[in-house]
Amino acid sequence: MAIEGKVEAELELKSTPDMYFKRLKSEIHHAPNASSDKNHAIEVHEGDWETPGSVKLWTYTIDGRKETFKEKIEVDDQTMTVTMVAVGDHVLDRYKNYKLCVQIVPQENRAVAKISITVEKNDADVPDPHDYLQHVISVAKDIDEHLVAQS
Repeated sequence: MAIEGKVEAELELKSTPDMYFKRLKSEIHHAPNASSDKNHAIEVHEGDWETPGSVKLWTYTIDGRKETFKEKIEVDDQTMTVTMVAVGDHVLDRYKNYKLCVQIVPQENRAVAKISITVEKNDADVPDPHDYLQHVISVAKDIDEHLVAQS
């Protein structure tokens, strides 16, 4: 029987929905510029920066631990959703499956990033991915601030 877990958060954005979605979709290689203390490098492993299905390798620090995350990206332009599905590295030591979704929701005079992480745990003792969610929220805020400063 699968042991599933899900954590969610919302983040009000200062940048425009289009700018933020474009950064996630095809300019994510700029993320280390916005949060170099958290994200050290993002490299294309297969494909390119823009094509859904491309695989990227992230190197980052979370809770003082240096980790890597190999992910395959899925993009839904209509709903402004970027999904990163783990295909390798540290996160899969804890979870059988790991999926990070960020949906940009335009609202009157602002936008919201809806962030969710869904996992299938390797066993019942594995905690929900709250540490990864806090890391993603922190990076998402850094990206937002970086976009605002550039505009």
